Amino acid sequence: MKFLYFDASAGASGDMILGALLDLGVPRAQFLEKMAALHLPVDIRIHAVQRAGLRGLKVDVRVRRGKESPPRHWSDIEGIILKSSFSNTVKANSLAVFGTLFEAEAKVHGKKLRTVHLHEAGADDALVDVIGSSYLAETLGVGRVFCSPLNVGSGWVKTTHGVLPVPPPAVAEILRDAPVYSAWAEQELVTPTGAAIVSSWAEAFVPFPETSYSRIGCGAGSRDIEGLPNILRAFYGEEKDFRAEKKVYQIEANLDDSNPQVLAYFLERALELGALDAFLTPVTMKKGRLGTKLTLLADVAKIDKLVEAVFKETSSIGVRYYPVERRVLSRDIRKVRVLGEAIDIKVAVLGGNEVNVQPEFSDCLRVAGKKGIPLKRVLQLALMEFFKEEKRKP
Repeated sequence: MKFLYFDASAGASGDMILGALLDLGVPRAQFLEKMAALHLPVDIRIHAVQRAGLRGLKVDVRVRRGKESPPRHWSDIEGIILKSSFSNTVKANSLAVFGTLFEAEAKVHGKKLRTVHLHEAGADDALVDVIGSSYLAETLGVGRVFCSPLNVGSGWVKTTHGVLPVPPPAVAEILRDAPVYSAWAEQELVTPTGAAIVSSWAEAFVPFPETSYSRIGCGAGSRDIEGLPNILRAFYGEEKDFRAEKKVYQIEANLDDSNPQVLAYFLERALELGALDAFLTPVTMKKGRLGTKLTLLADVAKIDKLVEAVFKETSSIGVRYYPVERRVLSRDIRKVRVLGEAIDIKVAVLGGNEVNVQPEFSDCLRVAGKKGIPLKRVLQLALMEFFKEEKRKP
């Protein structure tokens, strides 16, 4: 499977997402043929443009004169999508996006989901943006989606509800839990459709991660913004080459009045809560008191739970945390059989070469207890069996 990483430093809209995905290599004729099956009164034009001197693919979805769609309710959108000839995956992803849009509109207007209606976000061009993007993602074999923090812009935007501040209420509601900022442009950069697509698809919003990618798709927005390339970039590659977790946080607390048994228990508890690593270090604190430094490594999403656990489970009344960089070898799990029992072997790889081979300790401990032989002997046998199997390979 493949990954997508959206660089939304110039915001995101439905047509920008559509253009970026199409620019990754799906044949235009194939895309246009699939969109025609929706039987919407639109004309789709695809062409390359320049935005602040950079190239991007622009997808213009123009509703034919006199065919403007009325405001649509959830049942209208649901009917169009379910009756289409697209796969169940495309239908589900499209409905998820529109569900996000309707929930946001219902929230900001104080109405129920099935009574609220969409104006611009439910029009024919928005349907093409959402369904078309879902189709392109499926065609490209995308399994995981990530996005950068979103530049929402600033200023005011004119809508059917009047002039609204940026980000408009629906966009602000959709992006409630996403990292956002405003820079370089006094205009709307993230539209409701763009916000709904990335918030529905992206499993995390992370700064540019450590990754290897094979293609870059560039989708252009409608306007040429002075000094800012109005382009959404989509980085595309193999899932195994995307490491969103590279940048982690180190959480620390100095303790001089905690029971060692409690601290030993807490290490196990921290790992259960998602810590990547947990350890204790003897330290000398003020006034010459002996103490213990608790150190945890965690992804940003786990920080709050782990800090709360430190306060609840230990005697700490204060913690510190900060981002750290790390490099992790790619790992593989192989299996061998020792005395008729399965044991996992962890293999670490650097540059295509195996640099560390280690039997799974808990497996070896289980076999040693079951067979009544020394643990160190089981560890030796597991490694011997592993290297025997390696030699047998062609």
